[in-house]
Amino acid sequence: MPSSTPRATSSATSTKPATHAVQEPRVSSQPERPKTSSSLVGQKSITSSRLQTATTCSAPILNCETIENKIRKNIQHSWRGILKACQEKDVSKLGEIPVSVFLDIAEKFNLDLSEGEINQITTKYDLKKNGRFAYYDFLQSCILLLKPQESSLLQRVIIQKPQKPMSPGPQTTLFFSTMLRIQPQILHCWRPMKRTFKSYDESRTGLLHVADFRQVLHEYSIDLTEEELFNILEYYDKTLSSKISYNDFLRAFIQ
Repeated sequence: MPSSTPRATSSATSTKPATHAVQEPRVSSQPERPKTSSSLVGQKSITSSRLQTATTCSAPILNCETIENKIRKNIQHSWRGILKACQEKDVSKLGEIPVSVFLDIAEKFNLDLSEGEINQITTKYDLKKNGRFAYYDFLQSCILLLKPQESSLLQRVIIQKPQKPMSPGPQTTLFFSTMLRIQPQILHCWRPMKRTFKSYDESRTGLLHVADFRQVLHEYSIDLTEEELFNILEYYDKTLSSKISYNDFLRAFIQ
């Protein structure tokens, strides 16, 4: 009897692991669904972390847009003076000046920017990361509307979008300078000018030959030099079709 008891005990002990060994696949096969749900939770956490990262990255851009909208209101009547002051400091005519010089100009023209807003603006327009401020890019972003927007004030001014999205050409310094120079005149007469453009566009394609485009501008006392016209065409007629979308052209000024 004493010898049989250990055997029973050992057999009992030996059967238990065997039972567990048999049951383990069943137990492991059942939690597969929870594992799947936990993996989904993991994916959600990864997705949420990516969204948080994307939000963090996009925040400065949104803030800059808010700042630029604020600046746009402040410099409607003084941007020409700002441009002239920047050009005087830009001896090499590269379209950029030291950040410290721009800050002095911004203070002179009362742009009313906080320290945080100044840091974001100067960081965004230090394009070459060399401590210099690209004032042409800054002014064209605040004064002109060359980047397409999905919803904006454009819809209120009823400037039709082209059937085919435009593929713009290079934005040269002279192009910015020309567009900024004629901006006040365009704002003054863009409605009748739009009607005149349409009267020349008999086929209603939204496109005008270069000669007709220049003639319409001339009728509204906007005369371009050959170099200015070339830079405008280089941007709006990248494919060298000798035609220009007058709606795209007007949209750059109407915000």
